[in-house]
Amino acid sequence: MSETEQIYHIPVLLDESVSGMNIQPGGIYVDVTFGGGGHSKEILNRLDHTGRLLSFDQDEDAEKNIVNDRRFTFVRSNFRYLHNFLRYHNIEGVDAILADLGVSSHHFDDSERGFSFRFEGKLDMRMNKRAGMTAADVVNTYDEERLADIFYLYGELKNSRKLASVLIKARADKPIVTIGDFLEIIKPLFGREREKKELAKVFQALRIEVNQEMEALKEMLYAATEALKPGGRLVVITYHSLEDRMVKNIMKTGNVEGKMGQDFFGNVQTPFRLINNKVIVAGNEEVKQNPRSRSAKLRIAEKK
Repeated sequence: MSETEQIYHIPVLLDESVSGMNIQPGGIYVDVTFGGGGHSKEILNRLDHTGRLLSFDQDEDAEKNIVNDRRFTFVRSNFRYLHNFLRYHNIEGVDAILADLGVSSHHFDDSERGFSFRFEGKLDMRMNKRAGMTAADVVNTYDEERLADIFYLYGELKNSRKLASVLIKARADKPIVTIGDFLEIIKPLFGREREKKELAKVFQALRIEVNQEMEALKEMLYAATEALKPGGRLVVITYHSLEDRMVKNIMKTGNVEGKMGQDFFGNVQTPFRLINNKVIVAGNEEVKQNPRSRSAKLRIAEKK
């Protein structure tokens, strides 16, 4: 394993996000995206001996970064099950919940996981290697219309129908198994000048589908809204417009669709008060040190 593969994940907007949690030393906190543990370690630094932190991650590789601290509980699970695990640990309410929705550098740099078009390997893309279908399963079994929908909705690709069509034709000859197989089929559809950007969108779309990211995010956001105590903070870092829209909607209206609820008297009902009306983004220095922070958007809201 190379030096770059040993770097699991540089935490993005570390101080801004953890400070946004408004940590009280004896509070109960949740980091639903443990990853390399960067954000979790900073949260623990701000707690006293009575504080408590639960951190979620479905990826077995994240377990290697577990902190040996009696205030810390690691939950090997998808964050969509937040509600179930809080109940399991007899926690009725929490003081803040942090989610960094970025795919960790570790995943992109591990050639065996199939997340990046920079490496050869199996077309996998599962965050949880124990469960679910792979990206190869998706491109080999979905019908043309369903494939086109995925590329259009999750990758915002204008040529989604053409993409689906060439994949259907190619897999009729032989199964698409590796990243190399996949790239050979789709690369001719993109011009050289925009190739990297378009391929990144294709891989993003497949990754979102394989890991059911939008459904999981929706479930987590509703569970978080329910779990937070009055005055508790929801702190979320997003990386693309689809997830950012859902987060913005839940914070402004209390639902992911962005529908404004009203009471009998016509007053707008929302469970949150926005802490930052304008999204917080990484500064020039952080972007220089960690280019993946360039697309990060931080939103913070407080439960009423």
